[in-house]
Amino acid sequence: MKKNSFTLFLFVLLGLLTGAIFTQLLSGIDWLSFLTRSAQISWEPSADFNVVKYDLALHIKLNLISIVCVGLAIWIYRKM
Repeated sequence: MKKNSFTLFLFVLLGLLTGAIFTQLLSGIDWLSFLTRSAQISWEPSADFNVVKYDLALHIKLNLISIVCVGLAIWIYRKM
């Protein structure tokens, strides 16, 4: 497989999705709550140029499981 920025982006996205799935699966276990506690990052740029107007919202919820899964995805990408 060819290494490029799209492949890295795909691996990071799959790592985030895997982390979200594991978070949902482990959310019911009380003694693992430190792994599933999330911090939300928001970025909402917007502009109005009288001809073109846009609003964009990007929200990311990160927790320890997601960070570990992204790290694992980057490690797998580097080993390819």
